[in-house]
Amino acid sequence: MKLSSDNETLAENKALILYILDKINKPISNDALLQLVLSIDNMNYFYFQQFLLDLLENKYIVNYDNEYNENVYEITNEGRETLALVKDIIPGITKFRVDNEFKENLEQIEDSLSITADFIPHSETDYSVKCKIVENNRTLFEITTFAGSREQAKKIADNWKENATQIYPDLLDTLTRNYEN
Repeated sequence: MKLSSDNETLAENKALILYILDKINKPISNDALLQLVLSIDNMNYFYFQQFLLDLLENKYIVNYDNEYNENVYEITNEGRETLALVKDIIPGITKFRVDNEFKENLEQIEDSLSITADFIPHSETDYSVKCKIVENNRTLFEITTFAGSREQAKKIADNWKENATQIYPDLLDTLTRNYEN
């Protein structure tokens, strides 16, 4: 796909993003939206980001930080009105795939995004690692810890992502245990 020359493809991809946002009908993160789009259409990541910027500039979508400080996207009323006008440019098979595969893909993406871990460098020997469990847009558990190197920070984040379902109950048990002095 050539970004500058195929106006029909550009419009089709922007319409697809609006169509998906309309179907979701709730705020969604950039990563989750990208995963949904990629499950339906093989879109280049950089084009996807450019399409989002164009949709934002035209006020067809908005992005903001929700109450959990997560940056999310949502379709606007102008976006819905525009979608009603351009929905026909989305190929029927693409709409069929969105309509039929959508719920399963959205559930899988929400499940995969419910356990997150990020690390932030402050210096070469000072990193913060934030581990979270989020369910239905509600933070169930969040912990931030120190790491003394990038390798240690990465190991903590990777371990959390792979083993949070085992680590979380252990932490909860430790936090609720009665300790005798």
